[in-house]
Parts: sequence; C-alpha cells; structure tokens
Amino acid sequence: MYITGGYSRETIVANAVPLPLAGWENFYIIVGSSGAALIGLQFVVLALIAETRFQSSPESLSAFGTPTIVHFAGAFLISVIMSAPWYTLGSVGVALAVSGVVGVGYVAVVIRRARGQTAYKPVMEDIIWHMVLPLLSYASLLVAALLLPSHVRGSLFTIAGAALLLLFIGIHNAWDTVTYIVVEGTRNANQGDAKGAPAGEHDE
Repeated sequence: MYITGGYSRETIVANAVPLPLAGWENFYIIVGSSGAALIGLQFVVLALIAETRFQSSPESLSAFGTPTIVHFAGAFLISVIMSAPWYTLGSVGVALAVSGVVGVGYVAVVIRRARGQTAYKPVMEDIIWHMVLPLLSYASLLVAALLLPSHVRGSLFTIAGAALLLLFIGIHNAWDTVTYIVVEGTRNANQGDAKGAPAGEHDE
C-alpha cells in the first residue's frame, strides 16, 4: 500500500472519479469500444465505392460519408471523457460542452455541404438522419454538459442518450450508404449491359 499526503493509494483512486460517473463505466466501455470499432465500417464503405461503378464526388463524400466517421468518433470521445478520472463534475462539463459546441458547428458545416453538392439530392430520410438527429445529439450534449453540476442525474442520462444516438446515427448512415451504392451500382451495370448488348438480343 502506497501512502501519499496522508491518504492511501486506494483512497486517492476511489475519489478520483465522482460517484455519479462511476456507475456509468460499463456503459461507456461498450459505447466507446463500439464507436472505435465501427469507424472501420466506414472504410469498408469507401472501399466499396472505389470498387463499384458508382460515381461520387468529393463534395458528396464530405457531406454524407465523412460525417459518419465523425459521429462514431464523437461517441468514442464522449466515452473517453466520461471514463477519465475527473475530480469535479465541473471539469467534465467543460470538456463535454466544448465537444458539444464543436459538434454543433460541424453539423452546420455538413448541412451547408449537403445543400451545395449536386451529385445527390437528399430526401426526407437523409435530412432526418444526416442533419436533424446529429444536431439534436450534439445540442443535447451541450445543454446537458452545462447543466451537469446542478442537475447531475438528468444530465448524465442525456449525455448517455446523446452518445448512443451518435452511435445509431453512424450505423444507420453507413448501412444506408452501402445499400444505396449496391442498388445504384447494380442499376448502372444493368443499364451498361443493355446498351452494350447486340441488336435483337433482348427480343428473344
């Protein structure tokens, strides 16, 4: 047993994390590890784009592809912050508030990019999952971070919900991108085969 400043090492470690955060350790281990692992999913999506006939542009990728990685990373970052050995809830709130501000600003940039690109016209589902829900998640994180020192329980559940929502947003958007690429790639391939077929072949 090591003694530092009159306190045992076990006492210092036990007091390093405020009690309200200690109960969330397993939750953030699951969310954080899932977010980190699922970042690789988006690299699979990009590899799929490169290997198919699907035509994309840097503008559309920055509007609909890159944000997915950012949201996975956001869930991972929240988990890291909530798992760090903070001494005060105020410090946790500051770190989360900064993350929330950055997230809200990034979603604003994504919305501008989505409106500016011409390769793909967003439908209502895209607006909800790529714009509305990410903005709601980061804004909720920001509000909860500011209220954390005074409204601990409610803020902790809101922060957890924001992290989980970012995870689900990333999963949905990655899967939606894959299915869109597969459908469009198959359609383009069929159209190309039809155009290249000899005359009269389709009359049989």
